Amino acid sequence: MTVDDRIYSCDDHLDLWVLPRDLWEDRLPKHLRERGPRVVQQEAGDWWVADGTTLGPSGPKMMGDYSAITRAGIPDDGFRASDPALRLQDMERDGIYASVIYGPSLFGLPIADQELKAACLVAYNDWANDFNAHDRGRLSVLPVLPTHTVEAAVAELGRIAKLGHRGVILSIFELPTRVVDPVWEPLWSAAASLAVPISFHLGAGTSMLRVAPRSWEMAAFASVAPMQLDEALAAMVFSGALERNPGMRLVLAESGIGWLPYLVTRMDLEAQKHVPRAQDYRLRALPSEIFQRQVYATFEEEPLGPTLIPLLGADKFMWASDYPHPDSTFPRSREAIAEAFAGLGEEVRRKVTAENCARLYRFV
Repeated sequence: MTVDDRIYSCDDHLDLWVLPRDLWEDRLPKHLRERGPRVVQQEAGDWWVADGTTLGPSGPKMMGDYSAITRAGIPDDGFRASDPALRLQDMERDGIYASVIYGPSLFGLPIADQELKAACLVAYNDWANDFNAHDRGRLSVLPVLPTHTVEAAVAELGRIAKLGHRGVILSIFELPTRVVDPVWEPLWSAAASLAVPISFHLGAGTSMLRVAPRSWEMAAFASVAPMQLDEALAAMVFSGALERNPGMRLVLAESGIGWLPYLVTRMDLEAQKHVPRAQDYRLRALPSEIFQRQVYATFEEEPLGPTLIPLLGADKFMWASDYPHPDSTFPRSREAIAEAFAGLGEEVRRKVTAENCARLYRFV
């Protein structure tokens, strides 16, 4: 494909169940390996276990016929997505030039011991760097920050930046305090100075619905999960976390588009009513101005969403395939893009499906 024809998918996945079974055994410090994640065979199949806690299945058990790979009729032993060579084959099949990839951060690693969990994330981030090395111009598995202390998060951010990672994930639903607690200010400052975008990915935040594959609750959860990022966005804006760190870039991953024009407009309205009376922090700019300067959002197949792009501008959104999840447009992504951007013009399509992602993550 030519440079002008390149498509960048800005939110694809590497879930726990597809990860290599020796990932942590080979990379954890020796004194932690016995307690670290490993795959054990149980009556119900193969499962990841760490420090006495079951983390989740390993192999095809979780996705099965849900997987976009299986749906496309491509042979998959359950680990295809974690093989960089095979992943690149699927990207070629789908007409995708480069991919920004989110690992097992949607629902976290439920490991109670924070030293062990932090070490597991460091090991995963090193593995991700090795994965990306297969073709750094096209693959970008994002590392994951520890959340138990800001000191640990800042230290790992500095380390992964030196490795050359293009961005980082902060699992906000795992934080021990609110995302706007002043304790996190050093992290925002470090992200700004290092020019490493921070992603908040959907994955939790609901109080009435569970993630329950093969249940009606899966459809219900998937319908509302993107909007659970609304509090985090409003908090980062109104608290001044973004305004105080103008070099910081925030990515709302898998947020979709539809609810954002409403929220940004409403934030402007509420700012005019309430900010003048605030005694803790008073914004100098409108929320919409902060959003335009520092926030990006990714979306997938969303019939209404692309028609709303002009309300906030094409510079703010990045398209994603969501490979290999059930919602993925794989292997018909180019067809899906043509349908989604019909009537919006070539400039809008090019920005949203290529230029924004390439610029933010320094692919070019």
